[in-house]
Amino acid sequence: MKLPSFEYLRARSLAEAWALHSDAGGDAVYLSGGHSVVPSMALRLQAPSRLIDISQIAELHGVELQDQTLRIGAMTRHAEVLANPLIARHAPLLSRAAPHVAHPAIRNRGTIGGNLALADPASEFPAAVLAMRAELEVMGPEGQRMIAADDFFLDLYETALIPGEVLTAIHVPLPPEGRLFGFDEIARRRGDYAMVGVAAQADMSDGVVSDASVTLFSVGVAPTRATAAQDALEGAPLSSDSIARAQAALATDLDPPDDPGFPAERRLQLARVLLGRVLTRMEAVQ
Repeated sequence: MKLPSFEYLRARSLAEAWALHSDAGGDAVYLSGGHSVVPSMALRLQAPSRLIDISQIAELHGVELQDQTLRIGAMTRHAEVLANPLIARHAPLLSRAAPHVAHPAIRNRGTIGGNLALADPASEFPAAVLAMRAELEVMGPEGQRMIAADDFFLDLYETALIPGEVLTAIHVPLPPEGRLFGFDEIARRRGDYAMVGVAAQADMSDGVVSDASVTLFSVGVAPTRATAAQDALEGAPLSSDSIARAQAALATDLDPPDDPGFPAERRLQLARVLLGRVLTRMEAVQ
């Protein structure tokens, strides 16, 4: 299907991007990598009169350490997330998630900022930043805001971004020594949307889990924090017993959609199995 007609403009600064958005009366969409916006327009899911290309804005690029966080520019491409040594060291859930994102051609163009702003519930990066308790840096004409990942993903393809705002960077808290990480997903084929996915991290103190963060994706309208599963892990050694309790707790955490081709109970069972796999691998390396 052909795209609807639109005006394409490239912004060289955030101020110019905001002005172009305002000038369009809000009937505009920011374009970064284009792998979400262009297909949705082809399917007539959206038809903005103006596309504003923000991929060349300098402030949106770069990966650097800042105080106690790793700042990842929104225009960092998926392939860069996979290859960057700072991300591998300080935000390993992102580097572990990156190989599961679509295929190399898409990873070479798609950006982490565009991915997070889309908020696809079956996407890997939203669950990873949620598990890492990252903060999202957004900027608009009224100034800068920092939004916790737990407050950013609101509903199906809905985020806390206000019209006109741009997601500029992701701030990941630097992990303490010895933090355990785990990520995996179940998909019909490599590169397909996940049927269910898990991102997790855990801090250990004197042989017990002092802090756990577990998130799942493709189980609802947004990435989901499994608070009951986290509670089941904390205060106990990471072992087969605590893992089994966390798996059972998913019945409290999740309310997956019921689809005739993929019943809710089957998705919940896959989530239990996958969480067990991820946590067992984490247990093996502690």
